[in-house]
Amino acid sequence: MGHWLVIDLEATTEEGGWPLEEMEIIEIGASLVHSDGHEVDHFQRFVRPQRRPYLTSFCRELTHISQPDVDKAAPLTRVWPQFERWLLTHKPRLIGWASWGEYDRRQFEQDWQRHKLVSCLSRVPHLNLKRRFAEVRQLARPVGLNTALQLAGLQFSGQQHRALVDARNTARLLPLVLTT
Repeated sequence: MGHWLVIDLEATTEEGGWPLEEMEIIEIGASLVHSDGHEVDHFQRFVRPQRRPYLTSFCRELTHISQPDVDKAAPLTRVWPQFERWLLTHKPRLIGWASWGEYDRRQFEQDWQRHKLVSCLSRVPHLNLKRRFAEVRQLARPVGLNTALQLAGLQFSGQQHRALVDARNTARLLPLVLTT
C-alpha cells in the first residue's frame, strides 16, 4: 500500500497577513499516512526564522508557538536535511504529498530557492486537498479546514495552527477525496 505525505507549515506573520515573500517557516508538521488516512509516521520540527527572528504577538497567539521554541530551533538550512533524511526512508512508497491549499507548496518552493535547498518533494505530485475537497463536495468555493471537517461530520482534534496537528486533521480528509 502506498503512502501520502500530508504537510502543514506555520510561518511568521502579522495580523492581516504578510506577503508570501516576507513569511518564513517556523514549524514543519508532516503526517505520513496510508490512503485510508491511518498514520504510519510523522515529523515535526520548529524552525528558527532568519530575517525576522522575533515572532509578532499576533503570530505567537495564533500558533501557540513561543519565542523560546523558535530561539532554540535550528534554521531551515539545518532542519531541511533532517526532514529529507526522514522522508528518504519512506520515498519508495510515496504516492504524493498533500496540503490544505497552495500556501505550503509555494512557501516550500520559495524557501528551497532562497536557501538553495534540494528536495525530493519537488519531483513528487502535489495534491491541493482544499481544492479537491471542494470539487468532490461540489462546493461553490473552497472552505477552511475546520469547515471541511464539519462538512465531513468530523471535529477538529487538538490545537489549531500547530503544524503537526493541522497536518493530521488534514489527513483525515484524504480518504474522502481519494475514493471518488
